[in-house]
Amino acid sequence: MKEQYQKSNNKLVVPEAKAAMDQFKMEAANEVGVDLKQGYNGNLTSREAGSIGGQMVKKMIEAYENSVKE
Repeated sequence: MKEQYQKSNNKLVVPEAKAAMDQFKMEAANEVGVDLKQGYNGNLTSREAGSIGGQMVKKMIEAYENSVKE
């Protein structure tokens, strides 16, 4: 049986930021203890993927709050 992979529909507003976003995602995964690899990560559970996204959002909110303080 041929495996089918769902292609992401997420598009970056600034395509040139792809490398930085990939690095940000890897750092967030490392912080929450998820083994994220370059490329396809279909082996991740929903909980693991969600924890990466949640950590990214948390960091973005912290960065925004710090920028507002200044």
